[in-house]
Amino acid sequence: MNRIGFVVNPYAGMGGAVGLKGTDGCVKAARSLGAEPLSPSRAVKFLSGLNPHGFYFLTAAGDMGENELRDAGISSSQVIFTPSSPETGAEDTRAACELMVREGVRLIVFCGGDGTARDVFSVTGKDIPILGIPAGVKIYSGVFSTTPETGAEVLNKLDEASLTEAEVMDVDEEQYRAGILTTRLFGIASMPYISGLCQSCKEVSFGDETRMQDDIARFITGIMRPDTLYLLGAGSTTGAIANRLGLNSTLLGVDAVYQGTLVAQDLNEEAILRLVDQYENVRIILSPIGAQGFVLGRGNQQISRRVLKKTGTGALIVVATPAKLQHTPVLYIDTGDPEMNTQFGETLLVICGMEMAQRVKLS
Repeated sequence: MNRIGFVVNPYAGMGGAVGLKGTDGCVKAARSLGAEPLSPSRAVKFLSGLNPHGFYFLTAAGDMGENELRDAGISSSQVIFTPSSPETGAEDTRAACELMVREGVRLIVFCGGDGTARDVFSVTGKDIPILGIPAGVKIYSGVFSTTPETGAEVLNKLDEASLTEAEVMDVDEEQYRAGILTTRLFGIASMPYISGLCQSCKEVSFGDETRMQDDIARFITGIMRPDTLYLLGAGSTTGAIANRLGLNSTLLGVDAVYQGTLVAQDLNEEAILRLVDQYENVRIILSPIGAQGFVLGRGNQQISRRVLKKTGTGALIVVATPAKLQHTPVLYIDTGDPEMNTQFGETLLVICGMEMAQRVKLS
């Protein structure tokens, strides 16, 4: 039976829907804005898809793994670490992983985001493979499955998976909240990989895309209707649309535009819901994360399933330059609701220039 380390960061992803662009050092702020824990439920989704007879889990007490295993009905487990305080932190993740390594686990599965990936990797190095179950806000590292459900598929097919190298990225959250994306390579981890079930590392740049972004912006601004509220997501391509309108947008947030005017900036989920209730027609303009291909579910959790239930999935407008699409052959939707994910169909129409669009496969 495979001995698997399993650890959950209970606070990962809490800052997403409330617009904090991350949770590191911001748990109290996220709670004050009404954020609810995200990672425990995503961990249970992952565990619920497993063949429980093939694994024995070594885990941490409480919401760091024990409770999620219980809620998923998995009894083949042992608690080997108990945090000293209910308010767990990075040091608890590292301490739990150190014990798992000593116990000779074959793999450590963690549920969290880039910060959790760094904490786990700082203990395992390349000696012990790791696999991330996505629950964070950004998730630029390449050690994650695409969703909790595909993470379960990877573990169920562990003997068939190839052992590969994947990037663990370090993202400066303070600068990220200020609208500046600064990343560096933290390290190269070992992970079990199955094509289509695991995500790749985000590519930050594809060279000078200014002309194509301007063409996309000219096309989008030319078809904007005066009776429609437009929600502009994060990224330089959507930023080009705002620039075309003469607006100073939030590069890594969600802004609202109506009749060429910026009516609200850096919105969280609740603010978006209020706006959606005020306007009869709403469209959502997003650009996928380069190479990873995520349109929803990474860095824009403010555009939640609650929002999409109100606007309808047909409200989505996807934009990307040809260079980005060349490196991003498959797109992903992760609303947290598998049934809603299927409503987007098998392909997405992506506007990639002036009167130019192409259909891209949606996984």
